[in-house]
Amino acid sequence: MHNLHMHEKTTTDEKTTTSSLNNTFSAMDSSNKDQWMAIGHETSKNQPRVAQSILTMLNSLKDIVDGFSVDQLTHSLQTATRAEEDKAEPQMIVAALCHDIGKAISVANHAQIAAEILRPYVDEDVYNVIRTHQEFQGRHYFEYFGGNPDAREGYRDEAWFSTGETFADKWDQNSFDPTYPTQPLSHFEPLIRQTFAKPKRSFG
Repeated sequence: MHNLHMHEKTTTDEKTTTSSLNNTFSAMDSSNKDQWMAIGHETSKNQPRVAQSILTMLNSLKDIVDGFSVDQLTHSLQTATRAEEDKAEPQMIVAALCHDIGKAISVANHAQIAAEILRPYVDEDVYNVIRTHQEFQGRHYFEYFGGNPDAREGYRDEAWFSTGETFADKWDQNSFDPTYPTQPLSHFEPLIRQTFAKPKRSFG
């Protein structure tokens, strides 16, 4: 009976999906409010996939080492652990965990990728800290690549500058320690699911 019920539910879901596809548009300029309300409903219903995607991307960082003393998942977990130990607010802990998630796609612009993933779910100051964290870290290595090690100074007048320094100097730059007692990803999973359960903003 249980398998029969599951089959009936799957069939119903498939019919609903097929019906939705048949009732939607092929070009946005021919769409209407009812169709967009249906899309909004489906998107909201499927919101849990966002947190699951974040967890998948974070897990993929364990395959990225690139010459550091720990893999990028360990580095991210260690950064989040330090933020949590420092009693940072929950959204900042999640941001610390996800700050290098963009490396799963592209190292060169990983900070911007991570920041845009986080942006609908965190405050603007947190977004800006993650967006610029590579420039704050440039103090330690930009000169070796012909860059400006004082790049962070361009943001000194921003309200979030001190938070950016705390993130970069107390949590991030020192989180490549193989011996540091670092929380596992499972420890942060409930906070990830909570943070990505609903966007703070949907547009802009």
